[in-house]
Amino acid sequence: MVICEQAYAVLMNRELIILWRNILLRSFVVSLGLAILLLLPTMLLWHTASGWVQYLFGVDQRALGRIVLQFFLNVRIVLLFFFLAPALALHWTQAKFRQ
Repeated sequence: MVICEQAYAVLMNRELIILWRNILLRSFVVSLGLAILLLLPTMLLWHTASGWVQYLFGVDQRALGRIVLQFFLNVRIVLLFFFLAPALALHWTQAKFRQ
């Protein structure tokens, strides 16, 4: 059991948890900013872009709306479950170590 306790102590030290939490939170903020930067041109240039997509790829506006909606739903899932949820879990773990 000594090996397990030593491995736990090495893997769960406070500085490492804080480092990973900060990396995940900063990744979340950067990803959220990029998602907003993708959303703004999509909304502002919708009519122009939908015309180009229809001309180049033969996708009508209804199908294009579904594709764009699916893309932003996938971005939301990645942001929430891959970045924010682990960052919050690490934050709570780090706060528990502080007590």
